Amino acid sequence: MADNRTRRVRLRIALALSALVLVAVAGFGALRLLAHHSDNPGCVTQERSADCTRVLFLGNSYTSVNDLPVTFANLAWSGGHRVETAMQAPGGWALSDHALSQDTPTELASKPWDIVVLQEQSQIPAVESFRQSQMYPAARDLVGMIRAANAKPIFFVTWARQGGWPEYRMPDYASMQSSIDDGYTFIAREQQAALAPVGYAWMARLTDSLDPDLWQDDGSHPSVAGTYLAACVFYARIFAQSPVGLTYNAGLDTKVAAQLQQVAFTTVLSDPSMWGTL
Repeated sequence: MADNRTRRVRLRIALALSALVLVAVAGFGALRLLAHHSDNPGCVTQERSADCTRVLFLGNSYTSVNDLPVTFANLAWSGGHRVETAMQAPGGWALSDHALSQDTPTELASKPWDIVVLQEQSQIPAVESFRQSQMYPAARDLVGMIRAANAKPIFFVTWARQGGWPEYRMPDYASMQSSIDDGYTFIAREQQAALAPVGYAWMARLTDSLDPDLWQDDGSHPSVAGTYLAACVFYARIFAQSPVGLTYNAGLDTKVAAQLQQVAFTTVLSDPSMWGTL
């Protein structure tokens, strides 16, 4: 028992230190909350409305770097969809931090959110013992809170690190991605919640392209292309529509943006039943 407790403490310390280092490498982007302006005009009423979709993102730097919520909002507007987005995404946070934070119920009550996105710390979903001790209990609590607020939960399946996680017998990207996919799929099915298969789309992009353009130099955080691909996945998932042909490209080369739109379309909409009911 003492050995197990010691290992858990060491893991938490290691994850915290890793998060701090990666935030520094990413230029402290993980600490920018609601800092960017969206071109999307948002909702015209404070009430819930079929004419506007409100999406709250609960995550960490994988969500806040390059501002995924605003990228999604701008993409949505180019497709004719009004949305409002917000995020609670301090660097390095796990779902357990969101479950324990007093800011979470406050944020959930702040607007009539339609969808709440749940993004776990990048490594925890890859290891079964960490899922059982940390991810799944927190996810269950958060899903209950989200549904009590009359919103729908959706799990953000993140991408693996470019070099995998060799310390935990995941020697490369593909092996770590498979484990992450398993971690999210289990809890989503248990909770009858939806998945946003961003990690699956990354795998498809990397299979199709010789240029691994989705990571920053740290091999962890997303490049602008990586965030844009995530936004395209959320667009296809939330609206059940193809992002192919949308004019908003987040400053990317038009050809690259079109390729990422196609990857998201194929991943999400080839078999929508894979990702649960939203």
